[in-house]
Amino acid sequence: MEYLREWVATLKKMPLLFFGLFLYAVGIIAMLYSNLGTSPWETLNLGIINYTPLTLGQTSQIVGFCVLVISCFIGVIPGIASILNMYFIGFFIDVVDNTGIFKTPGTFFGKFALLITGILTIGWATYFYLKVELGAGPRDGLMEGLVKKLKKPVWLIRSIIEFTVLTIGYLLGGPVGIGTLITAFTMGFSVQLAFKIGKY
Repeated sequence: MEYLREWVATLKKMPLLFFGLFLYAVGIIAMLYSNLGTSPWETLNLGIINYTPLTLGQTSQIVGFCVLVISCFIGVIPGIASILNMYFIGFFIDVVDNTGIFKTPGTFFGKFALLITGILTIGWATYFYLKVELGAGPRDGLMEGLVKKLKKPVWLIRSIIEFTVLTIGYLLGGPVGIGTLITAFTMGFSVQLAFKIGKY
């Protein structure tokens, strides 16, 4: 009976989780169409696309799966949200992109506004999918596992991961621009702002 109650409680969290994953995809596409540069992970994904017939969403799924596998080897067991995160953010990326809603603005101000919109959207997306407490995404799980394994501070591990990912993405031809720097310095603030407003 207790097991059944737990499943019912988990199912009730699904709409909020999927809303967060959808918002995450919207934020990624908004940043992409700002044409000012993307986050390190998207730079990697876009770099991989240069050498494969895969879509951005499919690449995101494959990279996410690889990260989950690596995380398992260092002792991080993925939660249900980790697996759903890995698949559905990629799925929603392709859905949103295929609608053609987003276009690259013709002015720098318009591009900058779209970039900031994407960053703020991802902040709220993170709030919604973490609020249900069903597990972190593959990339956050990897960071958490390395912090415990190497006994190093979060900021150092995260910086090393993102710098490594960004470098590989850049070498593969992924876009790096002023938006990449803006993202690096403002994404944490965006997440913190959403958490503060949402009182999480």
